[in-house]
Amino acid sequence: MILEVADIRIAPGRQAEFERAVHHGIQTVIAKSKGFRGYQVRHSIESPDRYLLLLHWDTLEDHTVGFRQSAPYQRWKALLHHYYDPFPTVEHFVAVE
Repeated sequence: MILEVADIRIAPGRQAEFERAVHHGIQTVIAKSKGFRGYQVRHSIESPDRYLLLLHWDTLEDHTVGFRQSAPYQRWKALLHHYYDPFPTVEHFVAVE
């Protein structure tokens, strides 16, 4: 299992709007993608414009190829990318046993 971590900053004053959009986007777009297993959205207490989006995928390729190179990714971009300021940093993690 892969954990995708997106460190997101949004334009000030758009928190509620972003939160609705991100949940809607995940539930209607990403959730239908092969290898997607679940998510969490975390809002920073100290930095009100900062969020962490945590997505669980079966494999790295399920995210980087299967989703990012798909038509649904274009829908995700249309729903969310206009909130970012600047564009998020995205990294992938594996569990250490």
